[in-house]
Amino acid sequence: MTRICIAGAGFSGAVIARKLAEAGIASLVIDERSHVAGNCHTERDPRTGVLVHRYGPHIFHTSDAEVWAYVNRFAEMVPYVNRVKATVRGRVYSLPINLHTINQFFGTAMGPEQARRFLAARARTDIEDPQTFEEQALRFVGKEIYRAFFEGYTRKQWGCEPSELPASILKRLPLRFNYDDNYFDHRWQAMPRHGYTALIARILDHPLIETRLRCRYEELEEGFGHTFYSGPIDRFFNWRAGRLGYRTLDFEAERGEGDMQGCAVMNHPDRDTPWTRISEHKHFAPWEAGEITGSIRFREYARACGADDIPYYPIRLVEEKAMLRRYEEMAAEVPGVTFVGRLGTYSYIDMDVTIRRALDVADVYLERQRAAA
Repeated sequence: MTRICIAGAGFSGAVIARKLAEAGIASLVIDERSHVAGNCHTERDPRTGVLVHRYGPHIFHTSDAEVWAYVNRFAEMVPYVNRVKATVRGRVYSLPINLHTINQFFGTAMGPEQARRFLAARARTDIEDPQTFEEQALRFVGKEIYRAFFEGYTRKQWGCEPSELPASILKRLPLRFNYDDNYFDHRWQAMPRHGYTALIARILDHPLIETRLRCRYEELEEGFGHTFYSGPIDRFFNWRAGRLGYRTLDFEAERGEGDMQGCAVMNHPDRDTPWTRISEHKHFAPWEAGEITGSIRFREYARACGADDIPYYPIRLVEEKAMLRRYEEMAAEVPGVTFVGRLGTYSYIDMDVTIRRALDVADVYLERQRAAA
């Protein structure tokens, strides 16, 4: 059988390649970068020794038992709780919004039911069916918390007014009426002890998988039995219907000694602060705390993604959704190519969902091969 081409050596490509390899199907996995793992890439900072998430923080969390078992095949997953803080108007609060945040922000000492009634009285109840991010926030937490924690951050992160974004973006964020400051509520939360790049390299470590780095899909000349493409779907079609909108990130590094900010992630929602958050990466591997004395943290700046930038977050406003539909129609007409992953499907999905979809896509392909045999 002619081997399979898999464009992209992130989670999508690696998981599909491994699933096919274990079914006896060989594949070539390519990536135009000099490393595997895509935007999950981790590496040691040569000056401090800190294990750095090169393209921004990635915390693995899932309630999918099969996905959890899968990553544990290839890495030692160390339990990790993501506790995010926010500096607002010179004071530090816990995120997501919880009972501590509410009491601290309003200078109160309310219990859960009191706090529910308190926020309900501030909510915009006249907004019965929120359509935008702003409407959802005002209906959700009221004007004061919206303006302090969401309005400025959203403008910086997405580069547009909250009234232009869909309500679905805010629906991803929890609101708690207890003192639980665990950012996620999934059953399993962890970090791979040796980083995501080591994890994905082990997934790709199979005799039927060839990995070729610094290789663009457009440069390939050999034929393949099928292609799984996890690059940008608009790039595959040479941007025939236009460029899909993304936000990208710029990082500004600062090195020091000891503990620089006391937590892994500090959000900065204030509108006049140019960065969105600061991440101190030694806190993502707390088991190394006694071994590494230096530290490094990164300020993140979000901006529109240019032609030569790394795409991070699909914008998915009305114009992009219409453009995506045109690309999906084109993709349906291309034989022997399956579009996968964040970029291939133009969707904002977490790592566990990426793995889940990759496993499912590979299963569908294998079932079709068996049916055709």
